[in-house]
Amino acid sequence: MVYQIRNSIRRNGQNFERVGAKLLGLMNKPLIFFTAVLLSVGMLSAPTASAKSIVYGTQDEPQTLDPHAANLAVTNRLLSNVYEGLVERDKDFKLTPWLATSWTQPDASTWRFKLRPNVKFHDGSTFSADDVVFSVQRALHPLSQQKISLQGVDSARKVDDLTVDFVMREPNPVLPNHLTQLRIMSRAWAVKNKAETPQNYKDAEDTFASRNANGTGPFMVKDRQPDVRTVLVAHPNWWNKNSPERGNVTEVTLRPIKSSPTRIAALISNEVQFVNDPQPQDVPRMRSSPGVKITEGQEARVQFLAFDQHRDELLYSNVKGKNPWKDVRVRQAVAHAIDAEAIRTKVMRNLAVLTGTIIAPGDQGFFKDADKRLPYDPERAKKLLAEAGYPNGFSVTLDCGDNKPAPDICQAIAPMLAKVGINTTPNVMPTGTFFPKLQKFDTSFYLLSWTTPTSDALYTLQSLLRTQVPNASGGDNNFGRYSNKTLDSLIDRFRVETDLKKRDALIGEALTLINREMSIVTLHRPIIPWAMRANVNAILPPNAVPYFFRFNVK
Repeated sequence: MVYQIRNSIRRNGQNFERVGAKLLGLMNKPLIFFTAVLLSVGMLSAPTASAKSIVYGTQDEPQTLDPHAANLAVTNRLLSNVYEGLVERDKDFKLTPWLATSWTQPDASTWRFKLRPNVKFHDGSTFSADDVVFSVQRALHPLSQQKISLQGVDSARKVDDLTVDFVMREPNPVLPNHLTQLRIMSRAWAVKNKAETPQNYKDAEDTFASRNANGTGPFMVKDRQPDVRTVLVAHPNWWNKNSPERGNVTEVTLRPIKSSPTRIAALISNEVQFVNDPQPQDVPRMRSSPGVKITEGQEARVQFLAFDQHRDELLYSNVKGKNPWKDVRVRQAVAHAIDAEAIRTKVMRNLAVLTGTIIAPGDQGFFKDADKRLPYDPERAKKLLAEAGYPNGFSVTLDCGDNKPAPDICQAIAPMLAKVGINTTPNVMPTGTFFPKLQKFDTSFYLLSWTTPTSDALYTLQSLLRTQVPNASGGDNNFGRYSNKTLDSLIDRFRVETDLKKRDALIGEALTLINREMSIVTLHRPIIPWAMRANVNAILPPNAVPYFFRFNVK
């Protein structure tokens, strides 16, 4: 019977659900009993993994392998191991040359990149300037969600096989920071497989590039079974395989396991060796579990609430003929109604830092004076609602993805808002449904989290809060379609400002305006725990991407 259960688990990552709850229940038993049970079912643990292989358990998996289609954290975590940029970040998260060896600015409208020679794609073809030019063109395509990585770039021009000029339509003094997010794709491979344009992720288009990958990165996609597993194997001809940062992991199997208790049970039983998203309430248990260790780090990600401030009447509310979110007093009421400290301590179990601004302290342009929250004050919230014409409140639906802890945060927020009269119904859905829904603006109120991968405020403010610009990078992720001409002007000004001191001052003005207008309601920045077997060593960077080439297994 146990043998059958174990084989079922291995066949499908989601079948861990069948035994996870039972294993977790055993965790509350005396340690001797728990150990004896594990030995007796030894059985639930996989054969000892090779010193160079790990199984990675995570609640979500990427819905696409196309490097330019979707700008989502879950996608970026995997693809950062497969595709590479001209510029990357080292183990200390400092900017470092990668597929480019150096860069200069020959004139005000040009950045010149010297490319690394003898780099091979996974299919054995040689990386060259043609691939960079093609990748720039593809990432600038209207269907791409990675246009923000090319802020200010008009086009790329081949100088020779190992030299590329980026022709700028406007200045960008921090372009190398942004290029960490531009993943280079093989032109010949894309043409051969009719993948010259990015996948239409919003409409769930199926393409060759959404199911297959061919990068220059340290790992290749060996096997891809959506919702079951994705297997990565080491790229034998990786240009950087002799780097002192290179660990000894040569195979990674990603298994999506939706249930948090089941992921933890799988880690404890050694079915998986690494979990990137344990839930805060489970961390104390894992700390006391033999053979398991926790690594924590402050993530440069902000959890926030956003509103449909575009429609004259909300899609999912009982208010007819007008949109309450257009009144700043109503948005302020939401901020005053939410006890963010209670969410931090009870939902996040202290694994978060409260924030009043949308970027993190390590980001270029962070302005301490803007990092201020409106105090928790339900009575003030009620007064603001009455002043705005809603003395009896109103009802609204709050859209949330099902990636933990988002559902728990939404469930905590709903009664807080109800207390002041905003009757909120959480609508929790799979992330594969949630993001396309937002991209179609099919929402009235939503919870989202956001990382600034470029460590520069422009990436976030232009993407989340600038008025949408068709076929351009402005407002790509502004799903509530917030629009403020003054904020747009500030963003447009610091976008091209080459004096970094003046640029930071403009960013400070923008962040102050966002707080004053309560364009969004920020909650906290998570402290991320990674859980792993004791013999696994991993570096947790601020962007929380597991760079598996830096992992070591003893």
